[in-house]
Parts: sequence; C-alpha cells; structure tokens
Amino acid sequence: MSTSADVPAGYNTPIPSKIMTPDRVETRIGTLEFTDGFPSEETAAKVFDQLDFARAVEVFLQSIPAASLEGLRAGLTDFGLDAANKVGIADQLLDSTPLFLTGNTDTVYALAMLDLHRDGPTVVEIPPGCGPGTVNDAWFRFVTDMGKPGPDRGAGGNYLIVPPGYEGEIPDGYHVSHSRSYTNLLALRGFLVDGKTDAAKAMFEDGVKIYPLNAEGARPEMQFLSISGKAFNTIHANDRSFYEEVADVITREPIELIDPETRGLLAAIGIHKDHPFAPDERMLGLLSEAAAVGNATARAICFKTRDPRAYYYEDRKWKTGFVGGDYRWLDKDGRGGRNMDARTLFFYQATLNTPAMALEMVGVGSQYALSEHDSAGNYLQGDKTYRLTLPAGIPAQDFWSVIAYDPQTRSELQTGQALPSRSSEKDRDELVYNEDGSIDLYFGPEQPSEHGGNWIQTIPSKSWYGILRLYGPLESWFDKSWIPNDIEQI
Repeated sequence: MSTSADVPAGYNTPIPSKIMTPDRVETRIGTLEFTDGFPSEETAAKVFDQLDFARAVEVFLQSIPAASLEGLRAGLTDFGLDAANKVGIADQLLDSTPLFLTGNTDTVYALAMLDLHRDGPTVVEIPPGCGPGTVNDAWFRFVTDMGKPGPDRGAGGNYLIVPPGYEGEIPDGYHVSHSRSYTNLLALRGFLVDGKTDAAKAMFEDGVKIYPLNAEGARPEMQFLSISGKAFNTIHANDRSFYEEVADVITREPIELIDPETRGLLAAIGIHKDHPFAPDERMLGLLSEAAAVGNATARAICFKTRDPRAYYYEDRKWKTGFVGGDYRWLDKDGRGGRNMDARTLFFYQATLNTPAMALEMVGVGSQYALSEHDSAGNYLQGDKTYRLTLPAGIPAQDFWSVIAYDPQTRSELQTGQALPSRSSEKDRDELVYNEDGSIDLYFGPEQPSEHGGNWIQTIPSKSWYGILRLYGPLESWFDKSWIPNDIEQI
C-alpha cells in the first residue's frame, strides 16, 4: 500500500482530503470523535440529540400558524362557541380583557368556528354592508374572503365551505370554497356608524346565518355571545405544550392537511397522524429547550427584524406584516421559495390571512404598519412619554387607528383604558388635530394636560409596541407620498 503524500495509508489512489473525516472535530455542540470515520457512541448520541433538537425548533417555527389557529379554536370553544351557529360578537368592541393576537379595537368582530367533519359542507349567509371577512383553515391558510373584499363585494351573499374529500353534489347559488381542513375560522368585521357599534351588531345578529347544507330545512337557531369584556385566551403556548397543540391538530385533521415533507418533519419528533404523541423523558427535555429557542427565534424575527424588505421606508422604523407582499409568503412569485421568516414574523403576532391585507387594493381592505422602536432605535417603554405625528391627509377612506400592544401576549396592552387606542371613527369627538391637518398622538403612563383625547396610556413596568391601521387605504399610502413619522420620545 502506498504511503506517499497524495495517497494516504490504507489506499491505492489519491484521496481528496475534503471527503475525509478527521478523528476529532471541534464544533459548536462540542468535540466529535471518530475511528476511521465511524462515530463513537458519545458522538452518535450527541449528534442525534442535536438532530432532534434542531428538528423540534424547526417544527416550532413552521407550525406557528397551526398552533395559533388551534389556540383560537380551543379558546373560542371553551368560551362557548362549540357549534357553527354560535357566534362570538364584540358588540362593545374588542377590548384588552380577552387575549387575541393583535386584535383591533375599532371594528365589530363576529367570530365562529366551523367543523366540516361534524357538519359537512357549511353555508354562511352574510348580510349587505359587511366589512372585511375571511375564512382560514386549520393551518391558517386563506380559504375565502367575504364582504367588501370578497366575491359578494359588500352586497351580501351565500357562501358554501366544502370539506376536504367531499364528493357530493354542490348546488348552485353559492360562492363555493374548498377547504383543506375540517376546522375553519370565520371572522367577519363590521364598521362603526357615528362612532357606535349598534348598526354593525344589528347587521350581524339579523343577517348572519350559519348552518350545515343538509340542514337547510331545519336550520339551528343562531346564538350570539358577547366577547367584549370577557377574560379568555386564544393564544398558542410558547413552552413544551406547543407541541401538544400541534399534535392535536394533526390527529384531528385529514392527512392531506400538510405536504409529505412537513409531515415527515413533524413525525421525526413524534407528531404522527397514526400514533399518539408520547415523547420519552429524553425527548421531553429536548422539546422544552427547543420550544424556548423556537420562541426566542420567533421573537427575534418579529422584534429585531433583520430583513430590510420588512421596512416600509429606509429612514423609518415602520414595518409591514407581509414581507414580500404575498399572503402565501412566496418570495418573488415562488422563485425564491417560501420566505419562512416572513411567515413567522406575521403569524407569531397576528391572525387572519387574506390577500386583501397584502395586495395593493386602493380603497378596499386594510393596510398595517408596526413599530416597536422609537425614532432613536430604542424599544418603546411604558415609563416614558412619546409622540407620534401623523401628517395631514391620512390615507384612509374609511378610518385609521393606532393601537398599543403588549409584546409578551401580542394582545392589546392592558391599562386603565379598556380600549388602548385612538381612532378617527371611534374617538372622532375627542381627537384634536393641528392647524395643518396633522395630528399628534401621545403615549405614556400619565395623561397630558392638553389634548388628552389624543392619549394612549402605557404601564411603567411594561414595554409596548404600536400598529397603525388604515381601512380603505388610498393611493398615497401605496406610492409613499404620505409617510408617518416615527414614534419619538419627548
């Protein structure tokens, strides 16, 4: 056997060093040891722990949409929305008492959970004048819009949501959508009239009907339950129980809910359609750590965003929730694949996936801008006082609002104000505009001596972040001829 420099001992021909494995390799997970390429027992155990841990972190990040929808399903079901004809309605607006990911304080929500496995194809009748409405499946994917951005264009209409695998007859007269899951969230929104909820509440209670297609002759009576001022949780876990939530989704839904690659990723850590989720003690420890790292990663993606495309302007802190401008998070129409970080940025802090929030639709739908930093680049703190100046000509055909949120829960900030927000519709009798048509909004623990109607309260012991919403966004938003100032400490 040759022992020349080009032909190592044990070989007859030259062997490129780049294909060889040294006996010892120093890595971020420690020293890895081999005997002629065979891993030692300790090395094999170490890399398998790392493999399971890495996959569990990836499951956390990829499954946030599913866990988030499951959090809504569980929370709303526990509240009493355990049948499709039971609708939760924010008849006094969505205040900060219930926990919802970045819910808004300025439209009247009507929420229902559809179970297509139990009910089969389900009819949803919505009345004329309904604001933006959306149906999302169990992986928080878009199914259909309703109301103004939907196919009824605000004229009202009858929708039919069809379960996966359904082969029965589909009658005429419906806007038909096929869902990939049995569980579906229906969220409708109604606008305030003269700053009040009465008209939207009556519109929903008089006009919304939800029933199985096969029960059209014996429709269940609609029940509307107020969710305003009620304490309950709809947010997914950030600890090890996150994986139990995802496992429940996989057990309940058809196997085709997700693609084979994603199924394989989940199965690699024990989440499998055909088997109970029963991790052993070793895996439980890894899952606890993976959930902590996954949660930290999601928070960094959201609040320390490193993708420059997330920012609306080069010299501002305002960010979009839809990086790339695609509700599927497909980068460059899919040539760059799915932008996983962009999807995490949205679903870790928000809900309701619809093209209407991502597309440039002048005068229709809504647009959002988020900021957790002040003009100096510091996190927003509840013990400090800030000012946000919105220039004249705010580009909102319907109305605008600014809401303060808690970075822990990503829900409305709980303060002495039940509705931690200012809105051109809800608060129109209190807001004071500047002579040039601009408006200064104030944030801090104490109400300012002047322009108290422009104040949003904060809590000294807590951080916060803000979201600017534009309903019926105008061209000046999309062409960036109107630009909001950053939030500045004063």
